[in-house]
Amino acid sequence: MSVAKKASHPSSTSMHTTFPTRTVVVLGGSYGGSRAAQVLAKGMPQGWRVVLVDRNSHMNHVYNFPRYAVLAGHEHKAFIPYNNFPTSSLSDIPSCSSHVRVQATIISIDDHRITLSPNLPGSQQSYVDLEFDYAIYALGSHLPQPIDLWSHQKEGIMKSSLEPPEIPTYGGTKSEGISSLQERQKRVEAARFVLVVGGGALGIQFASDIAALYPQKHVTLLHSRRRLLPKFDDAMHEEALQGLQELNVRVILGERLDFESLQRTSATQGSSEPRVVRTLSGQEISADLLLLCTGQTPNTGLLRDMDPRAVSPDTGLAHVLRTMQLCVPPPSFEPHKLRADDPYLCQKTLYPNIFVVGDAADAFDAIKAGHTSYYQAEVAARNILRLIPRDEKVGIAAGDDLGSELEEYAPGPPAIKVTLGMTKSVYEVNGVVGTKTDGVEDLGVAVMWAARGMRNVTEEEMFE
Repeated sequence: MSVAKKASHPSSTSMHTTFPTRTVVVLGGSYGGSRAAQVLAKGMPQGWRVVLVDRNSHMNHVYNFPRYAVLAGHEHKAFIPYNNFPTSSLSDIPSCSSHVRVQATIISIDDHRITLSPNLPGSQQSYVDLEFDYAIYALGSHLPQPIDLWSHQKEGIMKSSLEPPEIPTYGGTKSEGISSLQERQKRVEAARFVLVVGGGALGIQFASDIAALYPQKHVTLLHSRRRLLPKFDDAMHEEALQGLQELNVRVILGERLDFESLQRTSATQGSSEPRVVRTLSGQEISADLLLLCTGQTPNTGLLRDMDPRAVSPDTGLAHVLRTMQLCVPPPSFEPHKLRADDPYLCQKTLYPNIFVVGDAADAFDAIKAGHTSYYQAEVAARNILRLIPRDEKVGIAAGDDLGSELEEYAPGPPAIKVTLGMTKSVYEVNGVVGTKTDGVEDLGVAVMWAARGMRNVTEEEMFE
């Protein structure tokens, strides 16, 4: 194993502790990360452990956030316990020889080391350097603001006069997440005119749910393209558009919001007149509440800080091999040895022990979705389990060509399901587009709880 470089830390007064290796770290406990941890834990040989790191106390089922940010009474169901992994504090990691989960913020990553910080503001606990043999980077992407519980920590977020008072600070706990979603429900309930920007799944779900629950409200969906859901079949656009129109949502296609009009917008105190914003072409839209359902960006800053070559400057996505290993060619890489089926990829990498899955990975035109991350994580986890026996015998090094030994990921056809109000939905699976009218208020969330090992969960148990 190569020697880890010294990690940089935000405070020179922080204390650091380095622990033994024989560790696989999984960074991020959402759809991909939690699945990777499950696969690894089942196949890990004696003397190895999995450390699952996530800044949240519970898995955040973000696909249900749009519904629970509108409809009250189910918000607690979006936060699912990590029951499959015992929880450890940062200070207890040295004594944990078995698989464990730690709630912490990842400060930095190096080729064999991560630096962790406790989530609690003002905590006196020192930063912790945890060495690893393998890592799966599953930190996804930064969510659009309407469902980003952590948005209060980010600088440079656009503020407009349409935004009500600040939502309570979220620090990664279930109770805080519930409060945050409840505050969003109040915002929606108080608004008379709602503008949703973005015609992807998130924008469609927000617009249709608000219109279905509050038919007296004026809901507008603004999308810059001529088609909704542009990455999917044309029939998806037609069905989604029809569903929105049935709910009396005003749909404006091929127009962009003039963000300068947000700063100019103001309502006279005590006036019953709605606020007005404009598109770049000058079209006026009444809006008391703005939901920007665009701008999802890959969460790859830690990889870029480790090695700028690991991340595309154009897309922000991490370069990966089909084995899901982070792809940074060694200096001795010879371009004429590129594989014929992947002419733009390298076979060798400086980081054969780091894997990247989900929204953070530039994974061969795979759509960004939870199920995509799930299957990529399975490939990454199985490949690590293949590498461990070899690593124990002879070790692996930067630049080793391991392609013939490892499983390769191939994306399946695009698949998606988008709700169109409380009961109707449109889906595309294996090229087939259809609609259903069997929807339920909580979106059948018990299925996700069951996938996390909690089968036949009761309504009361979902408050845990």
